[in-house]
Amino acid sequence: MKLTLPIEITHLPSGTDLSERLRSMTDDEFYHFCQENPDVKFERNSNGNIEIMALTGGETGRRNTKLTSRLDIWSDETQLGLVFDSSTGFKLPNGADRSPDVAWVSQKQWNQLTLEQKRKFPPLCPEFLVELMSETDVLRMAEDKMREYIDNGCRLAWLIDPKTETVRIYRTDGSVQVVQGFNNVLSGEDTLPGFTFKLSLLR
Repeated sequence: MKLTLPIEITHLPSGTDLSERLRSMTDDEFYHFCQENPDVKFERNSNGNIEIMALTGGETGRRNTKLTSRLDIWSDETQLGLVFDSSTGFKLPNGADRSPDVAWVSQKQWNQLTLEQKRKFPPLCPEFLVELMSETDVLRMAEDKMREYIDNGCRLAWLIDPKTETVRIYRTDGSVQVVQGFNNVLSGEDTLPGFTFKLSLLR
């Protein structure tokens, strides 16, 4: 959910206009700005506009944990990559700063980063990610974000709507598969070989 200013935020770069100061921040300034305001979750689109994200409710947080924990167990067993939670920011190739609810990065892609890049917002798009919709999320905006991920290098992405028990699966060929019902089991396909997730865990 996108919120609007003003909110109480600290450590802004110098300037005269609040919105312009936010929009003109460098990558380092935006990173430190986020660290200095840990009670607020920020994303930034490719035009530099800041998006303030709502705090996660209890049900969404519980579902996020189910997804993250199952993926992390698979990742530990296979040693193919690393799992990141919803508080991790990624600098996408188009310049946007995004933080998917669940993200996975292959070991090969991660090893190409410097220590400094790993410490801040990694400059890459996760190869696999999940966005879990809350009741206040707008489907059109969520779909736009999923397409942005695919356009920036994501290989497989799940957009999950618990309210309607619907999953939209995005792939690199541009296709979107709609899976209806939480009695289904999702596959990690070629991106996450051997990984499966029972949607019933999200009920």
